[in-house]
Amino acid sequence: MRDFMDQDFLLSTDTAKWLYHEVAEQLPIIDYHCHINPQEIAEDRKFDNISQVWLGGDHYKWRVMRASGATEDKVTGDASDREKFRAFAAVMPQLISNPLYHWSHLELQRGFGITEPLTPDNADEIYDRCNEILKGYSARQLMEKFHVKAICTTDDPIDDLHWHDQIAADTTFSIKVLPAFRPDKAVNIEKPGFDAYIRKLSEVVGCELTSAKDVAAALCERIDYFDAHGCLCADHGLDYCMYAEPNSVLADDAFVQAMNGRRPTKAAADAYKTFITIACAKKYTEKNWVMQIHFGCLRDNNKPQFAKLGPDTGYDAVNSQSGVENVAPLLNAFAEHGGLPKVILYSLNPADNTAIATTMACFQGGGVAGKIQQGSAWWFNDNRPGMRQQLTDLASNGVLGRFVGMLTDSRSFLSYTRHEYFRRVLCELIGEWVESGQYPNDEKQLKKLVADLCYNNTKEYFRFDI
Repeated sequence: MRDFMDQDFLLSTDTAKWLYHEVAEQLPIIDYHCHINPQEIAEDRKFDNISQVWLGGDHYKWRVMRASGATEDKVTGDASDREKFRAFAAVMPQLISNPLYHWSHLELQRGFGITEPLTPDNADEIYDRCNEILKGYSARQLMEKFHVKAICTTDDPIDDLHWHDQIAADTTFSIKVLPAFRPDKAVNIEKPGFDAYIRKLSEVVGCELTSAKDVAAALCERIDYFDAHGCLCADHGLDYCMYAEPNSVLADDAFVQAMNGRRPTKAAADAYKTFITIACAKKYTEKNWVMQIHFGCLRDNNKPQFAKLGPDTGYDAVNSQSGVENVAPLLNAFAEHGGLPKVILYSLNPADNTAIATTMACFQGGGVAGKIQQGSAWWFNDNRPGMRQQLTDLASNGVLGRFVGMLTDSRSFLSYTRHEYFRRVLCELIGEWVESGQYPNDEKQLKKLVADLCYNNTKEYFRFDI
C-alpha cells in the first residue's frame, strides 16, 4: 500500500515516475489564465491567516462546504477566519475522489510542508502552523516559491491598468504579470447592467456610443491600449457559443433596445454578440494576440443567493446547451472577415471534447503550429478523469504535442499546485502509453514532449518574453 500522496502520487509506472521527476517537476510555471487581483501583487499583500489566502474567493471550496451542511456565515459570511477554516476541515474527510481533496493537500504540502491529512481533529493545529509559516511570505514570495515565471490576469476593457504599470516598473520583481482583455460586459448584451457599462466605456474612450459599430470601435481602441501595456491575449466568457449571420441592422436594433432598458430577443442578442466578437477577433489578429473563448456555463442558478452574494460565488453549473455547433460558423466568420487569430476553445461540457477537437482541425494552417487549440479541462472538469479524457480526446483527433497545457483559473496564490496535479496526470497517461507499447520508449522524444506540454508550447504560443 502506498503512503498518502507521496512523491509518486498518481504516477503508476516507472516511465511516469521518470518523466515527472526528471522533466515535469523541474519546469517553471506560466499561468496564462487566472483571476488573481493585480493590486495584491503590486502592493505585495501579506495574509493574516491561511483562510484569507485559501478560502477567500474560492467558490470551489464554498460549494462543498454548503453541500456538507456549513451555514453561510462560515462560508462567505461574518464568522471568524478560524471558524471558516474549521468548517472546511470538517468537509475534507468526506471529499474522497474530489480534486479539491488532492489540490488542498498539495497546497498544504508544497506551501507549508504539512503532509498529514487535514481533519476536524487537527484543524486548529494546522491552522496555527500555517499562520506561523505565512508570516514569512507575501503574495510575491508565494509566487516565487512555486517557481512562477509569468501570469496573465483577467482585466476589464475600462481598466486603466495602473496596478500592472506599478508591477512592471518594479525592477526587483522578475515575474511577468500581464493583463488579459476580458470584454464580457460589452459583449453579453442580455446581461443586467449592460447599459450602465456601455456608458462607462463611453466615458473611457471619450465619445458617446450609439451603435454596435461604435462599441466595436471602442473595444478596438482599448485593445490598442492593452497592447501598449504588454497584453498578449484576450478571454471571452460566454454562457453558450453563439453565431448569427453578420447583420449590423439587427445588431444595432439589439443595442438600442438594451440601452433603453429592454432585453433584446435571443436572435437580436446573438446578432450583436457575433458582430462584436468578429470585430474583436480581427483586431486580435492584427495584434497577434491569443483569443480564448470559454463557453458552456449555466450561471447564477440560485437567484435568491445571487441577489445576496453576486456572481462567482458557487452557483454555476454545466450548460447542456453549450452551442458547440456554433464554433465552426463562428471561426469561419472570423476567417471570412480577415481575422482568424490564434484561438483556444474551452467548453464546460465534456461531451463537447471531440466536437471541438475535430472542428478546430478545419481551421488550422498558415504555418502556425497549433493555431487553434482545445483548452485544458476546465472548471468542473479539471480533475483526474476530466484531464485524462480531454488529453485522450485531443490526442485521438489532433496533435497532442502542440497542446498549450494547464492554467489555474484561480484567485489564490496557493493554487499553482494545480499545474503539478496536471503534470502528474499527464506523465501518468504518457507512461501508460509507453509501457503498453503504444509509443516508443525514446528518452529524447519523451523529454521534449513533456517539456513542451508543460512549458515550452505555452511560452511560444503566447509569445512570452521570459
